Formats: sequence, C-alpha cells, structure tokens
Amino acid sequence: MQATAFSPHDHTHCISSAISHAQSLCANRGVRLTPVRQRVLELVWQSHQPIGAYELLASLAKEGFNSAPPTVYRALEFLSDQDLLHKLESVNAYVGCCNPDTPHQGHFLLCQICHQAQELDSQYITLALKLSADQHGFEIQHHTIEIVGTCQGCLDKSKTPESVL
Repeated sequence: MQATAFSPHDHTHCISSAISHAQSLCANRGVRLTPVRQRVLELVWQSHQPIGAYELLASLAKEGFNSAPPTVYRALEFLSDQDLLHKLESVNAYVGCCNPDTPHQGHFLLCQICHQAQELDSQYITLALKLSADQHGFEIQHHTIEIVGTCQGCLDKSKTPESVL
C-alpha cells in the first residue's frame, strides 16, 4: 500500500519534494516562485490538513513577511494558477497538489476526525462526470469533489479498548 496523507510517513519528504517540484515547474514555465510564494507553499505542505488564508497570514507575520492579506491571497492565486495547490471549497482552505505537472480537477477524501486530506488521482471520476454531463448536453468548466468520511487510522483508534469504555 502506498503512503497517503492518512498513513504514517516522513512528512519532510512531502515538503521538500513539493518545493523542488514547484521550483522546477516555475523555472520551466518562466514564472517566479518568489520567497513569499515558496513559503506559502511550504506552509500548505507542512501537514496534509487543509490550511486557511488567515492561518497562513498569521504564520507569515510571525516570520517577518508582509502581513497584509493581499500578500497571501496573491500568493495563493499564483500557486493555484500554477496548479501547485487546490482550494477545498467546503472548508475554505488549501492543500498541496500531488500532481502539478498535469492540469486536473480536484477529488479529495477528507477525514472528519483528524482533518487530513488526500487527493485522489482518478481519471475515472473525471470520465464518469464527463459522460454523465454529456448525456445532459452539459459542458463541465470546473469541479471539485470532496468526500467526507473517516480514515483508517481514526477508525482503528475508535475501536481501541479505551474507546469502548
């Protein structure tokens, strides 16, 4: 089984891999990954829990970056435009994109207990939606699917002897 947001893993690898990938993509695309943009991306990748703009703003302010809201929103817009992160509409927060090389729609599993988010890499979901929309003469412009449930780790914790008491 592959490592996921819901399984224990070396999270520093997630951050360093995402930043390295972002630097390479931005260089290839001829766009600037400024220090603020990079730091916002690092903060987004610090955990697999979606993070909101105001949490990002507070972290940047503590680190001495410009603490004006437009700074964060411009960085988030840039990172989103470069497909380096996704916005989760239901929680109004952001997560890092696992596959920024290929533009795609977001499909996510969200644990209601630990609040971790896992991006799904499923072309089948997109195909099923396209086929269904085509049957109705509808062209999809954008979609985000957020599936709320409970991850295996949280399910296992709820089944421990202590939780029965």
